[in-house]
Amino acid sequence: MSKAISSPANILWFLPTHGDGRYLGTVTGGREVNFHYLRQIAQAADQLGYYGVLLPTGRSCEDSWVAASAVAPWTERLRYLVAVRPGLQSPTVAARMTATLDRISNGRLLVNVVTGGDPVENRGDGIFLPHDERYEVTREFLDIYRALLAGETVNVEGKHIHIEDGRLLFAPVQRPRPPLYFGGSSDAGIDVAVDTVDKYLTWGEPPAQVAEKINRVRAIAVTRRREISFGIRLHAIVRATAHEAWKDADKLISHLTDETIATAQKIFARMDSVGQQRMAQLHGGRRDKLEISPNLWAGVGLVRGGAGTALIGDPETVATRIREYQDIGIDTFILSGYPHLEEAYRFAELVFPLLSVSQSGSQSLRLNTGPFGETIANESRPVDVRALAGASQS
Repeated sequence: MSKAISSPANILWFLPTHGDGRYLGTVTGGREVNFHYLRQIAQAADQLGYYGVLLPTGRSCEDSWVAASAVAPWTERLRYLVAVRPGLQSPTVAARMTATLDRISNGRLLVNVVTGGDPVENRGDGIFLPHDERYEVTREFLDIYRALLAGETVNVEGKHIHIEDGRLLFAPVQRPRPPLYFGGSSDAGIDVAVDTVDKYLTWGEPPAQVAEKINRVRAIAVTRRREISFGIRLHAIVRATAHEAWKDADKLISHLTDETIATAQKIFARMDSVGQQRMAQLHGGRRDKLEISPNLWAGVGLVRGGAGTALIGDPETVATRIREYQDIGIDTFILSGYPHLEEAYRFAELVFPLLSVSQSGSQSLRLNTGPFGETIANESRPVDVRALAGASQS
């Protein structure tokens, strides 16, 4: 069995407010995603010791702020990574929403800054600016938003935003504010990120590509005397054996037709998101070249926008791949799997014991150290056969 490493990882799970199921691209195996189901996933993640959960944003999803506000009171330690949308929200309104949810959740809010990379969806929301100008808005928004949350009074007349006597009367619990997460692979996105946020996010590209991106962002941050940390967004298919894991990966896309893939890829092609373009280039819409790096599979990206890759394998192998990302500077992993309730348990039970994992709050949690399982014959606890095998070999 692999040895745990000393540097802890922040591992978040995902609340699928845009839908869930056993297979991609089909109603077969589809699952109703309602409040009760989202609460189940959140409570499972809380109990299992995940650091937090990401809620997606966009017109294909339930509103992330409403969903987080509804679910958060049912959990104790779990953090909620919720999106602010420059251009869709006033920075003052967003600051009030942020402070309120941070107080209601007792300091468990994380903020995901999303500029938006689909021009069609943007126009549907009233945003008609080109790519780089949207990042100009994002910069102005974040300068005001951060100042308000830090307790400052804001008067500014920018190119895109005009604020007079902007103030926040009720402060957030976290000071000076909840941490800001941000993903943007373009030059304009990186330029904003290094000046304004705490954690830079990337989608799950091969380690060499991630290392190149991280080194670039870090080098720019150093010139501006800023420190920034890094996270990655991935799916995971972990099974007791590699054979089972790859078999289930094939099952996940077993209902996809060529027409469904072509339709999805056409939609992705219209987007001006550099990150989405990089995701699409990993597989080119083809089924026959989906393992793009050892144990990194691009099958999800055939039909899913955004994060399109999954770590696949047995627990020891997946833990090793995670350590490879840690070695290049990633400290936060935002993971998901289909269906999300069962896979939250599976990943935590199989992989957490092999990693050093940050606790999901100030309380000390027992993370899969056992004993687990039903008592045998009402008398004795089950033993860990793997642990016994390892002891006999040492």
